[in-house]
Amino acid sequence: MNTPILYIKNGCPWCDEALSYFRTNNVRLETREVRSNKVFMEQMLKLSGQSKTPTLVLGDFIVADFDIGEFQTALNQAPTVKAQLGL
Repeated sequence: MNTPILYIKNGCPWCDEALSYFRTNNVRLETREVRSNKVFMEQMLKLSGQSKTPTLVLGDFIVADFDIGEFQTALNQAPTVKAQLGL
């Protein structure tokens, strides 16, 4: 399984909520802080077409600028990804 990547900005309340959600649900992921790393910001822009966080990328599954409700809605429309993440 590919490791999900969560692009975040330190101090972002939605990012903190996402991190807590993934931690609570034992989802292992790689976090990439985009404010302090220009390369990560460029990657996120290229993948998602926007600069807002949190943004989760797992292969072709991309959820940009989400709160947990929006993430869960997107996840429910992608049962294979949901199963991959163990959610």
